[in-house]
Amino acid sequence: MVKEIVKDPLLLSQKAEKADKNDMQVITDLCDTLNANADRCVGMAANMIGVNKTILAAFIGDKLTVMVNPVMVNRSKKTYEAEEGCLSLTGKRTVTRFEVIEVEYLDKRFKRKKQVFKGFDAEIIQHEMDHFEGKLI
Repeated sequence: MVKEIVKDPLLLSQKAEKADKNDMQVITDLCDTLNANADRCVGMAANMIGVNKTILAAFIGDKLTVMVNPVMVNRSKKTYEAEEGCLSLTGKRTVTRFEVIEVEYLDKRFKRKKQVFKGFDAEIIQHEMDHFEGKLI
């Protein structure tokens, strides 16, 4: 089900809790909401739809990817400055991102994965993972 985008900074600044198999509906709702906003958004964290869990959905390449409880296990030393926007906030902000990251996560079927992401794909994931920490960019 498509959910409304949360814009309340108090809710968005809370640290997220780990997700589990009881959160399958959250995954569905997050994917539905991202697809409904695909013309203006490439990724979403669960807190953006009002659920404070460590779940993200993002268009990585041309594929909608779900990451449950993702953890960055490695990153490049090389960073760059990016200007990012967010559906939950107005305007754009400058942030520093790692060029390459390696992430361990569970997919939407709760199968363990480990993958390397580069460039814009890595940027999207880092942005959504910032949401888990309550960081407002």
